[in-house]
Amino acid sequence: MNGYEVKQYHGPVKRYCQTMDLCDDPALIAEYRRRHSQGEAWQEILDGIRQVGILEMEIYILGTRLFMIVETPLDFNWDEAMARLATLPRQQEWEEYMALFQDCRPDATSNEKWQMMERMFHLYE
Repeated sequence: MNGYEVKQYHGPVKRYCQTMDLCDDPALIAEYRRRHSQGEAWQEILDGIRQVGILEMEIYILGTRLFMIVETPLDFNWDEAMARLATLPRQQEWEEYMALFQDCRPDATSNEKWQMMERMFHLYE
């Protein structure tokens, strides 16, 4: 593995890490991956993520476990941004479109599906 390149910013950013489980079905997981591939994710959803102030978002997968990293400006307010995101065009439709694959309530918002993780260690300086 060669690692992953990360985007550089001119100053510090906040980082949020979240997790969610998918249904344990290889065919569903393959389709979930396809729907997130380049050109398949809906442009309105990508635009909405940027509109609420998110700078960068990455999703990693291991088996049925998803891990998401979100980077934002320092003045970003998670709760306000997620409340706004839920009201943007096609966001609820996207959540329903993806619910089939996710091991959570079908009517859950993105903020309810993705569980915030607590950082317990870091190696800085």
